[in-house]
Parts: sequence; structure tokens; C-alpha cells
Amino acid sequence: MSFRAPRSLLLLPLAILAGCASSGTPRPGKATPEVNALYDRMNQASKGYESSIDQARRGDTPQAAQTRKQSLDQLKDASARCSLTPGCDPQRFAAVFDRLLRLKDGSFIEGEDADDTEQGAEVGAQPGDANLPGSVAIGSLPAAQRAVTMLKGQQFSDLMVMNGPVKAALELWLTQLRPNLMDAYVNYQMMRYKMWPAYKKADLPEALLFGIMAKESGGKVHAVSRSGASGPLQFMYATGLRFGLSNSDGFDQRFDPTMAAQANAEYIDEQLAAFNNNLELTLAAYNGGEGRMRRIAASSPGAGFYDPQIYGQMSAETRDYVPMVLAAAWLFLHPDSYHLRWPKIDGEPGQITLKRPASLSELTVCLGSSQDMPEGWFRTLRNLNPRLDPQISQPVGTRLEVPRQLEKAYASSCADGPWPILAADLHNAVKIIAPPPPAATSAALASGSSSSTPSKSSSSASKSYTVRRGDTLVSIARKSNCADVEDIARMNGLKGHQLKVGQALRVPVCR
Repeated sequence: MSFRAPRSLLLLPLAILAGCASSGTPRPGKATPEVNALYDRMNQASKGYESSIDQARRGDTPQAAQTRKQSLDQLKDASARCSLTPGCDPQRFAAVFDRLLRLKDGSFIEGEDADDTEQGAEVGAQPGDANLPGSVAIGSLPAAQRAVTMLKGQQFSDLMVMNGPVKAALELWLTQLRPNLMDAYVNYQMMRYKMWPAYKKADLPEALLFGIMAKESGGKVHAVSRSGASGPLQFMYATGLRFGLSNSDGFDQRFDPTMAAQANAEYIDEQLAAFNNNLELTLAAYNGGEGRMRRIAASSPGAGFYDPQIYGQMSAETRDYVPMVLAAAWLFLHPDSYHLRWPKIDGEPGQITLKRPASLSELTVCLGSSQDMPEGWFRTLRNLNPRLDPQISQPVGTRLEVPRQLEKAYASSCADGPWPILAADLHNAVKIIAPPPPAATSAALASGSSSSTPSKSSSSASKSYTVRRGDTLVSIARKSNCADVEDIARMNGLKGHQLKVGQALRVPVCR
């Protein structure tokens, strides 16, 4: 891991920290008045943020939130102007911004209790919720919120190295992969009640669970990779068996989000112990295999993931995987700091009992876009009921897990009326399957006329032909006078038109 200053130094004003973290304070006389003015605004924003911490400690939560927002807005504006001002060092702003994010996690706050009491817990509070002031000390946060930032007694932000690969991953999530990230968030929130308890029990950060899931499957519980890794957290078959994921009545338990999260928590726990709580190496083991990772780590004791002797031995996939997981986890905690807004998702669990036979596909049609879900409910219904084939109709009385908000929507739209009739009609529609082409026969024979032109034969009548130099399927078909290229290729199981001299072929004969 990277070097970190003693706690006493971390409590110095953020402006001083920024100067130390940057490439150096400009020498007197080098900075222009415009640049100095921007640095002054940066320092004021830092002090304002520190002031919001004091306000939060005094219990003035609304004022703390307002001060924090004003300070961040001031810093963002000054940073944007810096990039357009000659002589201004953007790295100074980047350093301050990074420090403020870590301060938001409570990383620089001393003397606070971080036990697991449930005092002040707010139902439905989510990481990154603007209603929860980020500057509140860890000890005063609800237990679930504290668990988000803690990783085996350490702050999640203390384990983050905000380096080039992580920043590049942040940009990728916020640009090309932004739709994937948003889908992953929606999927996770809908099945959070199934997955989060295992991580909470293991005292692992929820942000890490989200980061792994976002990168592995995007929250699609039936995802299967080219290598055979399966489920929302993509377990290989052998690894899944080691952590209790087997086949039960024909169902692959890697697809069960509750069981997958439990297995994942146990795996992460095991690897953290093996790698001395090094998060990057643990994630590398999850992606590239713990055996390989332990051999690499053993060859360079004490080296971190980004050290050249370790990083250089990783596959390109693993070098990409680790920062992508960490970046997704970081965005889970700090969406507002990256101009990202998570959708408001009500994932409170509920149940429906079918009043009429229906498949998950039919339910998706009749539910439509109810409860402001423009993409529909197919993915959610599949994720919450992973053992069901979505195309098979379930009988009356079947209980299905759904978000509680769908209970009324089902009663009003799917229990009776036109929508379930429409859904059933679409689902039961018979596709037209084109019959195989009939055996080619001569039009003359079919009509009974006496034509001197030989007819094309059925594929059952054939003769042997030995390929000669210069032959092609086209020339052979022409010689036969009653077969085409497709007939010859099909009869001989040829996937291409490549022939070899001396090759024996069956060629249709005329009748």
C-alpha cells in the first residue's frame, strides 16, 4: 500500500496537505495574480469544508450540509478555471479534492467510537445519500452506513490508492460504461436485501460488494461468462463448490444471489487473511486465481499490487479488473462528487400470489412500466426468482418474490382485466417454422412431360467422385449436370469450399 502520514499530520489544514501533495509550491514571483487568486479560493474551500465538520460535530446538521456544498462548489469552480489559466497547477486541486473525499469517509477523524450499535439508524438510508452529511464522524453514523466505510477495522478510503489506473476506471464508468453502471445499481438495489446481510455479517463494506457485482455481471444473476463463471458474482464451478454452491434439484446455486453473496463474503474474508488485508491483491486473487496470486505475492514479499514486480506479472484482464472494481465502489460512496446521481430505488421486498397462471415473461408484459420503470420488470423478476424458467407458466397459488411496490400493481393490472389476456396471447403465439426444402425434382417429371433435360436428383441417389487438380465445387456441380454446390457440400458435410486432390466425394446423380 502507499505511504500514509501520521494521524497528527492528517489533521493539519487541507490547504497545507494539498501543497505537500502537489508537485511543489510555485517559487515566489512565478505565479501570476490570477493563479494566486485561484489558489486562495482553493484554500478557502478547504477551510470551509473543515468548518462543516465542526458544525456536524456540534449537531448543526443542516448548516453542515450547506457549508459542505458551498465549499465543494467553490472548489469545483476554481478547479475548472485553473485548467484554463496558464501557470496554474491542476494537481494541487486534484490533491485537495482527493483529501476531501477521504475526509467525507471520516478517515481523518480521531477519537470516535466505531462499534456496531444501531442508534440513529435511518430506514432506507443509502450510501451517498445527500441527506446524510458526509462529514459526520464514523461513530455517529448508523451501523449500516459505518459498515460501508469499514474494512476489517480500516477505512475503505484508507485502502484506496487514487492513482492513474483507478482514475482511468472512474472515467470509463462515467462515460462509455455509464449505462452499465446505472443498470448494475438498479439491479443491486432490487436484490440488496438478499445480498447485503452476508457482507454486513462479515463486516465487509457494501461498496465493495457493489463494485465486484458491477464489474462481474452488472447484477444479472443468470450471467455466464465464456470461461463458465456463473451468477451475479461469477463463481467458477470448482470455487463455488468449495464455498457451498452446488446443484440442487437441477438448479445451479451460483445463480442464487443470497447464496452467492454469502460465498463471496467468505472468499473475500479468506483472501484478506491470506494477503494481510491487502484489498488490491485480494481482488486480483478473485479475478486471476488465488493460487497464482499467492505465488506472485510470495516472490515479492511486502510488494503491493501496483509495484512493478507484481503488476507486471498480472494478466491484462486482472490489471483492468482491480481498478474497475475499486472505481465502481468509490462511485457507490461518492456519486455527488463526480456529478453522478443514482436513481431513487425502492427495493423493499414483497410477495405476490398468482391469481391466474402466468410466466415471468407474461407478468413483465402486463406490469408494463408501472412504478416508473421505463425498462420494465423482467430483469428484477428474474433476479428475485432465479429458480424459475421465465418462459414457463406458473400455476395459480404460486408465490413470487417481487419489490413491495409491485404488489398493488399486480393486483390492479395482472390479476384480471385486458393486460394479462394480452400477455398470454403474445406468449402463446406460435412461431412459423419454415419446413426443410423438399428434395429437388425435375419439373418435367413432376408434370409428366418428356423433357430431354436430366432432372435433379434427391440426395439419396449419389455416386463417388475423386477430386482432381483444378476441381472446385462449382466445376464438379457443373459436371454432374444435376446438382448444385449446396447439395454437394451438404452431402459431404463440407463447411467450406476447400478441396484436396484425391479427396473422395459423394455427388448426386440424375434419375
